[in-house]
Formats: sequence, structure tokens, C-alpha cells
Amino acid sequence: MKILMIGDIVGSPGRKIFKREIPRIKREMGVNAVIANAENCAAGSGITAALAKELFEAGADAITLGDHTWGQKEFAGQIDSVDKLVRPLNFPSECPGKGWRIVTMPTFRFAVINALGRVFMTPSDCPFKAIDRALQEIPKDIPVFVDFHAEATSEKITMGYYLDGRVTAVAGTHTHVQTSDSVVLPKGTAYITDLGMSGPYVSSIGRDLKPVTKKFISGMPARFEVADGPSVLEGAVIEFDPATKKAFSVEALRIREVL
Repeated sequence: MKILMIGDIVGSPGRKIFKREIPRIKREMGVNAVIANAENCAAGSGITAALAKELFEAGADAITLGDHTWGQKEFAGQIDSVDKLVRPLNFPSECPGKGWRIVTMPTFRFAVINALGRVFMTPSDCPFKAIDRALQEIPKDIPVFVDFHAEATSEKITMGYYLDGRVTAVAGTHTHVQTSDSVVLPKGTAYITDLGMSGPYVSSIGRDLKPVTKKFISGMPARFEVADGPSVLEGAVIEFDPATKKAFSVEALRIREVL
């Protein structure tokens, strides 16, 4: 089996390339399911139920989120109505939504966990302990795919080895910069520090360069809009055995529109 995990979808450019490329990728690469991080898909911050529906119709089989989960104020009242979507499970327990779900496909099932890092990030509960608790609840015969939405590479790498042999894959998101360290760890868990992003690449991680540059130079506050221009679709394809839950391979994927 093959599952494609997609990096942060940024605004309408990210949604556009996702909708165009995912059906072709599924067909040509034999991908059985797609897990997409969509926490930036609504104008660069958050998601709505309508946009989740749009991505599911385009080929997403599960959606993960991150620190911008509540970027669209109406989504807090919508999240419980959106199936196959997970927000960070180490948010406070009072938050609506679920931190892990089981997704049923025609020929197999898999579980998706979303967790938020704590280094250089918004305060949250311990992601290591939160994932431990989730793994106690998820049936042992189901492959588990973890989207670890975190800033620090050290925290992501540590999480990968911490979960090695207990989950099928650990993929980092959040930085919007794809890393070159995709590997199957010693006990059979596929790992990559960051999947990258799906969005405009002539940009500062998806945002228009002018206000970002101005803020770096002046230190003054600025509004960062999603950039225009050609986009890139980034992620990783994980091939695994659903019986043993171990990964055979993990390969980074990048598709760029012509500049």
C-alpha cells in the first residue's frame, strides 16, 4: 500500500495545485490514500468546513491541522461536523474536534494522529505523552500515520525515534520547507522532518515577499498575504505493509509549476 502525505496547503494557490495534481498522482503512482495538512488553506490561516469538503472532493482521504486550526473563527463551531479531519490532540481537552481518527478505505484501514510541538510554538500539552495515550486507544492491527506539526528539527527527529516501531510513519509539518532526510528508521517507521508545502514558491514560505521583507528590515508590523504566482506541491509517499504496519520506503515528492 502507498499513502501520500502532503505538506501545508497554503491559500487558494495551494488548493488549486492540490486539486489539479492529486487525481493524477493517485492514478499514475498507485497511491491508495492521501493525508493532507490543510491548516493554512483558508487565505493562509485556518480552514472551514466548506474548504475541507473541497479538498475531500479533490482526493484527500484525511486532513490534518496545526497551530492555525482556529484561524477562521467559524470553524470552532464546524469542526465536529467534519469527518476524517483531525486537529492537534495535545490542545486543551476543552477544545472541540478530535486528535486522531480511523479512516476506512475500500481495502484497508489506517489511523491518523495530529500533534503540535512545544519548542518555539504556542503552549500545548506534551505531544509525546499525548501520542502515547492515543496509541493505547487505537487498535493494534491498524497502521498509524503521525503528522507532527512542529518548528524545531530536534523535537521532530526525537519524536521519530521515540515512535519508531510503534507507528508506520512520522512526518513533520509547519515550516513549509521540505527536508532531504526521508528515511525508514531501524524499527520500520518512515520518517521525514518536514513535508514542505503546497503553495506559491516565489514567496516567503507562501507569503508575499514585499511585506515580509519590509518587516525583517524595519521591525514594523505588517499584514502577510498569500503570494501569487506558480505553486509547488510537496509531500512524501510512504509504501508499507498493512499486515506488519512497517514501512518499506519513504520518498519525498515535489511537483513545481513552471515559473
